[in-house]
Amino acid sequence: MSETQAAGGKRKPADNPYRATLNMPDTPFPMRGDLPRREPAWVKEWDEQGVYKQLRDARRGAPKFILHDGPPYANGQIHIGHAMNKILKDMIVKSRQLEGFDALYTPGWDCHGLPIENAIEKLHGRNLPRDEMQARGRAFASEQIAQQMEDFKRLGVLGEWDNPYKTMNYASEAGELRALKKVMERGFVYRGLKPVYWCFDCASSLAEFEIEYQDKQSQTLDVMFPAADPARLAEAFGLKQLDKPAFAVIWTTTAWTIPANQALNVNPELEYSLVDTDRGLLVLASALVDKCLERWGIAGKVVATTVGQKLDHMPFKHPLSAADAGYDRISPVYVADYATAEDGTGIVHSSPAYGVDDFNSCVANGLKYEDILNPVQGNGQYAADFPLFGGQPIWKAVPVIIDALKVAGRLMGTAGITHSYPHCWRHKSPVIYRAAAQWFIRMDEGEGVFTDPAQKPAKTLRQIALEAIEHTHFYPENGQARLRDMIAGRPDWCISRQRSWGVPLPFFLHQDSGELHPRTMEIIDQAAAIVEAGGIEAWSRVTTEEILGSEDAKAYTKSTDILEVWFDSGSTFWHVLRGTHAGMHHDEGPEADLYLEGHDQHRGWFHSSLLLASAIYGRAPYRGLLTHGFTVDGQGKKMSKSLGNTVSPQQVSGKMGAEIIRLWCASTDYSGDLGIDDKILARVVDAYRRIRNTLRFLLANTSDFDPAQDAVAHQDLLEIDRWALARAAQFQAEVLAHYKVYEFHPVVSKLQLFCSEDLGGFYLDILKDRLYTSAAKSLARRSAQTALHQITHAMLRWMAPFLSFTAEEAWKVFGSSPSIFLETYQTLPAGDDALLAKWERLRAIRDVVNKEIEHRREAGDVGASLQAEVRLAAQPEDLALLQSLGDDLKFVLITSAASVHAGDALAVDVQASEHAKCERCWHWRADVGANPAHPTLCGRCDSNLHGAGETRAYA
Repeated sequence: MSETQAAGGKRKPADNPYRATLNMPDTPFPMRGDLPRREPAWVKEWDEQGVYKQLRDARRGAPKFILHDGPPYANGQIHIGHAMNKILKDMIVKSRQLEGFDALYTPGWDCHGLPIENAIEKLHGRNLPRDEMQARGRAFASEQIAQQMEDFKRLGVLGEWDNPYKTMNYASEAGELRALKKVMERGFVYRGLKPVYWCFDCASSLAEFEIEYQDKQSQTLDVMFPAADPARLAEAFGLKQLDKPAFAVIWTTTAWTIPANQALNVNPELEYSLVDTDRGLLVLASALVDKCLERWGIAGKVVATTVGQKLDHMPFKHPLSAADAGYDRISPVYVADYATAEDGTGIVHSSPAYGVDDFNSCVANGLKYEDILNPVQGNGQYAADFPLFGGQPIWKAVPVIIDALKVAGRLMGTAGITHSYPHCWRHKSPVIYRAAAQWFIRMDEGEGVFTDPAQKPAKTLRQIALEAIEHTHFYPENGQARLRDMIAGRPDWCISRQRSWGVPLPFFLHQDSGELHPRTMEIIDQAAAIVEAGGIEAWSRVTTEEILGSEDAKAYTKSTDILEVWFDSGSTFWHVLRGTHAGMHHDEGPEADLYLEGHDQHRGWFHSSLLLASAIYGRAPYRGLLTHGFTVDGQGKKMSKSLGNTVSPQQVSGKMGAEIIRLWCASTDYSGDLGIDDKILARVVDAYRRIRNTLRFLLANTSDFDPAQDAVAHQDLLEIDRWALARAAQFQAEVLAHYKVYEFHPVVSKLQLFCSEDLGGFYLDILKDRLYTSAAKSLARRSAQTALHQITHAMLRWMAPFLSFTAEEAWKVFGSSPSIFLETYQTLPAGDDALLAKWERLRAIRDVVNKEIEHRREAGDVGASLQAEVRLAAQPEDLALLQSLGDDLKFVLITSAASVHAGDALAVDVQASEHAKCERCWHWRADVGANPAHPTLCGRCDSNLHGAGETRAYA
């Protein structure tokens, strides 16, 4: 419907004496939303009137619906991705509230972690006392949260803003420690030396969740390891002796690990060849001999073969053994399935400090932890006293290592390669595996520290988590396989970090044995109480003597490790939903109905939350997981400031209104990436105007309707009004079905069609004559208003989850309660399938008639459709249908006259009326001027104004 039609069509000639007799629509609901100016007032009103608390009061005792907020990080302004995420959550909560649930939503923030710690170091230096750095981190996070909160509220998001959860709240920090104790009691926590992802920029270990893969340029190396026992090697190949020096040749892309090599790996079932070349006798996988010789540009001849198993524990020397005494050591061969003949040489070099497979293989073959070489320091440099390469950063040392191998005569070849390599997802810098004593949560069988036998579950954590996934609903469904695969293949979870701004691991380690103090479980309780009273800063100030006493303090060291931030957010179901916000959980089963985040959180928050809930309770903390895509520009490109394709939610709100962002979010399929740019937003603005204009028409034409006095009983409504309510009920069922499974873009698409086709293009188009020309209090008009009133009630509720500002604005004009969000979905009369089918066919016939009228208009035979008189020929079924409307058929067709007769097929004859045009209703009728007192009025207008009024039954 056009803006002119919404305001009452074209019925406004100033010289029409009967204009004042028309029931012209009127409403204080303006045509223009003026959203940027008016929305902040709504936000302020919701805040000052405590609308969220009113919602809770209105639903007290109702079934709960809990969407647990995945906390954004408390640093920097929100971007369009944040806006989309919060709006999507808000739409879901509001749709559940309108369904009658007590739909609780407490926003949260992730506060600890490296970005804030880095910011504090940049502002105040690196040498702050630990407690001061933590206090400054807390203050910095508080400032960031305040700004982000205002931006989220500006988007129309309703929630418990006066009491959000923050992972840095004292009670949350203490609750996290108590969650740790529970996980320990259940037998899942242990300390071990293992290679873990290590970021030099973070100066800390990383979890699997914090890794992303990017292309990296590296140098490949083929390196020769001299045989340390030629006679034994000859025997393994079935030879009496070797008449040349022999070498095992390895291929690697990590040159920096060669100095720390301590073993070699071969596949026990693969065949290996001894190849005679100018460089000596080379041990290679038989399947790769030709490729290797070609790569090195040399000739060679296989003189003997053997299987890998016969090479087990065969001694070779480090390739730099002759270059420096520090490398004069043996690298024994260990058999391992992960050595393959797919690429390289079929022999893998093993540096146990820098690879999980290497570590496991060496330890399984008897290498002691204390004998593992680990020269790379946390800052990425070799230890200062490390032979040949001491003090050098490992990446810069690569060409130096290559030169050393060349000089030693141990380099067969080198080449550049681009390969996928793990990077820190914060710094985008390459990471390494690095052996470090860390605290882990065990995925499979094994013993934990301080396990309570009575609490230890019968199944492994991996088994529990995989079973929990099977009981979780996923939106979209493919998320289930993704999370299942991640859990099935993930290693043990390293939960310790070597930083300051985070929840401490309140452990005291024996200086000689490294064992935990025997009172550790009591100490955790003591630490939780200290933190709950004064935050993590209070624990930092506590001395070893104060906790252990002077005697024990001599033998124990206070750990400075912290829990990684995924433990913070992953445990919020424990220390928020059942702790600081205890009313926000289900008494039985998973705490939350839904967790909702981007699909990257399968490896992040969804993942850590699942593992911790499985460890503590033996189940997931959520009943459903919903994932959305990322925001991209209109061409599908990732947004970046350098490309200049970012969209600021603050700017869009200031220019177009936050309602436009909300409608964009609702109208986009979030299961994939969400495109946004100026052109897309312009289309959203057009869609908004169409919906608003329809809403304005409904409000204007019910402005004088009091349902208590004017409502018409359903059985007394005109047939088309009963059809409109049946169609609305049918549409509402579709809307609620979509809302139930968190689908919004079909609702928006169908609502636009409902407004433009069901209402504007059909029902309201037909209705205007009756609304405007019938007597104000006539049955005909009140029947129409009764239907419109119910449809308006329903429509405001359909749109309220996404067009929240507009629905609330309209509700102030139309409704009776303080807020639309206090309402529930409108109860509409039960659908009538026969009535729906009848009018669906009438609409199809009307479309045929309209096309014929349009053809005659284009030919200049008729003007407006009201000038037309239509004769229809129809087959028996359609004939009965059309005849059932009687004289009201012309109102359905919006013509001045309509008749129908039997025919072989549907046929339409359109003629221009020869009668006069009524000055009031614009119909062309024979009875115009029948009353000499009103020579320009038709008979029905005369009756509506001065007599009993016309009678209508159908339209």
